[in-house]
Amino acid sequence: MNSINNPMAGLELAQIGWVVPDIHATVKFLTNVLGIAGFPKPEQVRAQDLSMTYYGQVVGGEWLTTQTYNGGVFIELIQRVSGQSMFHDYLAHYPAGGTQHLAYRLPVGDFDRVTSELRQQGYELISQVDHPIARMAFFNTYQVLGVVTEIMGITPEGWVAIEQMQQPT
Repeated sequence: MNSINNPMAGLELAQIGWVVPDIHATVKFLTNVLGIAGFPKPEQVRAQDLSMTYYGQVVGGEWLTTQTYNGGVFIELIQRVSGQSMFHDYLAHYPAGGTQHLAYRLPVGDFDRVTSELRQQGYELISQVDHPIARMAFFNTYQVLGVVTEIMGITPEGWVAIEQMQQPT
């Protein structure tokens, strides 16, 4: 494919996001059965605290999350707590949980170009976050990939944080 028409050219797979019904059982399985270690204690996250949009509106979604670095990518686990979000929608459709999104990263300076091109190609923006370490946009690519595509525009502070998170604990 010609990279001029490929907004994903130059992006790096950074994260696999699993939405699960029981984050503690999932961490236990991944750690004890598959040997994937390093998950910190799950933290409760509120969409309102991140100004995270859901179809253009900030709503009262809450979830637990934890992640570890393994095999060159981050593995993020998300468990619904309350309210509405794309994570809640996913679990409603797939009660057993599963891979909900794949995240691709690039420098924040290219974020608007890539996300604009995805919108122009007709991919619906589900959710968006502007965080000090990254700008994140989640696109509905279920029909073509079976998962949501997250674009992460990493800030200079974010690259430092990523390096720290990649260090063995």
